[in-house]
Amino acid sequence: MSIQNEAETIITQQYLKMGIQKEVYDFGHSIEAGLKERFEQIDKMAEYNQLKVIHAMQKNKVSAECFNQSSGYGYNDLGRDTLEKVYADVFCAEDALVRPQITCGTHALALALMSNLRPGDELLSPVGKPYDTLEEVIGIRPSKGSLAEYGISYRQVDLLEDGSFDFENIKKAINDKTKLVTIQRSKGYQTRPTLSVDRIGELIAFVKKIKPDVICMVDNCYGEFVEEKEPIEVGADMIVGSLIKNPGGLAPIGGYIAGKLECVENAAYRLTSPGLGKEVGASLGVIQSFYQGLFQAPVVTAGALKGAIFAANIYEKLGFNVVPNGKESRHDIIQAVTLNSPEALCAFCEGIQTAAPVDSYVTPEPWDMPGYDAQVIMAAGAFVQGSSIELSADGPLKPPYAVYFQGGLTWYHAKLGILWSLQKLYERNLVDKSRMC
Repeated sequence: MSIQNEAETIITQQYLKMGIQKEVYDFGHSIEAGLKERFEQIDKMAEYNQLKVIHAMQKNKVSAECFNQSSGYGYNDLGRDTLEKVYADVFCAEDALVRPQITCGTHALALALMSNLRPGDELLSPVGKPYDTLEEVIGIRPSKGSLAEYGISYRQVDLLEDGSFDFENIKKAINDKTKLVTIQRSKGYQTRPTLSVDRIGELIAFVKKIKPDVICMVDNCYGEFVEEKEPIEVGADMIVGSLIKNPGGLAPIGGYIAGKLECVENAAYRLTSPGLGKEVGASLGVIQSFYQGLFQAPVVTAGALKGAIFAANIYEKLGFNVVPNGKESRHDIIQAVTLNSPEALCAFCEGIQTAAPVDSYVTPEPWDMPGYDAQVIMAAGAFVQGSSIELSADGPLKPPYAVYFQGGLTWYHAKLGILWSLQKLYERNLVDKSRMC
């Protein structure tokens, strides 16, 4: 037996030992064998982005002193200030705000919107309905402190049926009150295509031609380091994201806003106080994890991408509708799979939870999660609560019962998660087993 065959036998035995049935493993193995070239392309992108991050760290002279803890006001926090310069360079921005005081992606987006819009302004989404948790931020669903309560109106233009931009109605929607255009890169709880950086650039160019002074903000969540370029390089004024998604790795909390100096300054004054801005905000001992998370982010994102592509090819072959499909180019780490029943949705999430290093013995159940209009089931046996870059899957319990799978700090963990999701469906006869032959 060759060394390679011996290694494969040992690996196979370990999967079987962990509870994956041989039929499920063999099916997954056959799918993986056809993805070698695709995975090599992902590794090349990761190498490019890894070099980009290291270059930004070297340019800004990151030192051991940057990892020192600050407290209180956080005046003269070298690590915080240097990290924000690194983020600005990585994302080709004039400035960046990277803080543990930004609690999540929704908070980062709310901060960016509320700091750059004023009463009487209008917010426009030319890519349809935003992610569920932003509905209350905007005031689509009434909530205390929403933009609507401050006299900021909202308008949206849905994508066309084929997922393309409705340029005619976008042009009609832009008016004298339009101050900020928000573009959600990822799909959220929808089955529309994720927007590539090039498509985002096309949309921004169209909007700017109609109204050059409008602020174009991109919700960059789940998209960082997936492509060679980032949205600021194609004309975005501001990009927003979470540190417990692509750019943060094992960061315990945090979010970022990067872009034009004025946009970032506005956000800083809103986060802290007028007159204080970026000068205050202690890093509280988490700054080293922020640096390490960014350093590892390109490789972590590559592993998550491989997992998403693996999932797409498995479930597509089993007859499920998947977005993106198994061959499409990737522009974020999320894989949507339409499972068509609440039983299948729950079984999939149980499989992801079973594969977790933390709380693997827990069975996820649907619950009334804050910010959503339907019960949500979420599997996330993570080191950091709610971390979407760690292996997770979630979805609302409403038709078409689509699950959204993302993350995996390593490709091997993502692979195990997908095999376990299939194992749970297989055990309950929720898949067409004849397609696995």
